Amino acid sequence: MILGIIFAVIAGSLVSMQNIFNSKVNEHEGTWITTSLVLGLGFLASLAFGLLFEGKHLFILENMKPWHWGIGIIGVGVVTCVVQGMRHLGPTYAISIILTSQLGFALLWDSLGWLGVDKVPFTFKQLIGVLVIVGGIVVFKIGGRSEKLGPAKMM
Repeated sequence: MILGIIFAVIAGSLVSMQNIFNSKVNEHEGTWITTSLVLGLGFLASLAFGLLFEGKHLFILENMKPWHWGIGIIGVGVVTCVVQGMRHLGPTYAISIILTSQLGFALLWDSLGWLGVDKVPFTFKQLIGVLVIVGGIVVFKIGGRSEKLGPAKMM
């Protein structure tokens, strides 16, 4: 369990960092270049690591279901929507909504047993947990600063 928590924390930090980089590339080059770079470079890195760690077994795909082949299209949607969300909302607000949406949909899919996951009984506590997070986002947005900060002063 500890190892899972460590990996989850690392994943969260990497996703946040990647989203900020994606946002900066998008400012200069546009959404489709950003998406192409993210997914293209991700493919090349995954292929290299896959070949390094799995060798020729990387290409044995006999257990894949036909609907698994559409995952790349989902990746395009993810990168495009994250970049646009951050552009319109800013990194912190956009990421908080994205993470809450992930949690809510994970709860839905777990509860319904969709997409091949084991069905987990839905509880009122889970719903309250998601609603508390949504409430936190509302407080975060409403409680934001009313004035923009100027550039940092050098001492």
